[in-house]
Amino acid sequence: MHVTQNSFFILHVTTYVKQIIGIAVLLLMAACQPKKVMTNINCDPETGLCMPAQLSDDKTLDTTQYTNMEIIYVGDPMCSWCWGISPALKEVREYYAPKGINYKIVVGGLRPGGGDAWTPEFKEFLKHHWEEVNERSGQPFGYTLFEKDTFEYDTEPACRAVVAARPQLEEKEMEFFEAVQHKFYVDNEDPKEVSFYESICKDMSLDFTVFKQRFQDPEVKKATYQEFMLNREWGVKGYPSVFFRKDNELFPITHGYTTTEQMKKQIERLLE
Repeated sequence: MHVTQNSFFILHVTTYVKQIIGIAVLLLMAACQPKKVMTNINCDPETGLCMPAQLSDDKTLDTTQYTNMEIIYVGDPMCSWCWGISPALKEVREYYAPKGINYKIVVGGLRPGGGDAWTPEFKEFLKHHWEEVNERSGQPFGYTLFEKDTFEYDTEPACRAVVAARPQLEEKEMEFFEAVQHKFYVDNEDPKEVSFYESICKDMSLDFTVFKQRFQDPEVKKATYQEFMLNREWGVKGYPSVFFRKDNELFPITHGYTTTEQMKKQIERLLE
């Protein structure tokens, strides 16, 4: 599956994903849609994949090309299967970093804007889903979130926080991403509030004032939406998704939850 330099962001991988995975994922979505809870969040316990909401196409795509060999992780801090796969991604990142293979995050945009009513049925749906991720991955979850009277499951601010912090992070972008995940899924605090990030910035020696200014900057929000649109242009149908770029070719490594060894196996084949 070859992608020329001039057509890199058109990506033949879109066709590959649509043909090989897209139909299966859509069938799974139809089969696994909860009967009692109407929700815009759809995560499949079999594939370990959370399907994103559709976006309007009125955003300008970022056409900056990636350089050098790299692993590209497309994920959302408020995607539960992204939290589940986090330890495996850390191991993959640490294994290939000494080999000179870069690691890059493209924020996914699972459910920008939210839209699900915080009903008892929806809370029970989420709680059960988190329990499934915990059982399969071993990742910890807190459940005090479900004691709140109101909560808007809007994933855009958490994604925007990653983009806002990026200039200060250097090689620590994934650490920031994981810290946001932990504070939401384990501590059950609200990533929509800018104060949520103050302790994370402090722990990572980031300037919180600079972060806050960027977090509230409309241009950063626009850049965040550009990444949402970019991964959809790639044909991504759910999160987590991992790609490997070698020169001007982009290869899918996983769509959904998987193990360290499975990802390494796919990457090693590409390095042969």
